Amino acid sequence: MAVRVPLMETGRLRARVDEVRARKGPPPWSDALVLTDDIQAFIICHPPGQPNDTHYHLHDEWWVVLAGEIDWYIEDEPKPIRGRAGDFVFGPKNRWHHLEPVGTEPSAASPSTRGASSTATIAPAAGPCPRPRA
Repeated sequence: MAVRVPLMETGRLRARVDEVRARKGPPPWSDALVLTDDIQAFIICHPPGQPNDTHYHLHDEWWVVLAGEIDWYIEDEPKPIRGRAGDFVFGPKNRWHHLEPVGTEPSAASPSTRGASSTATIAPAAGPCPRPRA
């Protein structure tokens, strides 16, 4: 497994979204913003219509939508949550979810969560989130 080097750490306390996007090029891509024992943050860019895998985390996470529009499909929610540039979206721990960029432009978002123990558990088969519990 490749070692991820974060964009920000002691000595590098700021990163610019436009510079990261220019360096990474067309989506899909992701980059680590912060990786410490206390927090993890990333920037993720996807083209419209390219969802990620259904998964869950052992810790809560929250997102800042930086560009585009994204639908969050979260277990037990009756319908997708639409996030647009400038929105925050909360992802409760232990709930299956996946994200799907919508609209006509690539999406960029930054998820943040608790430190290194915040790994995701991927669903055995890709597809929509489990149906809400009755």
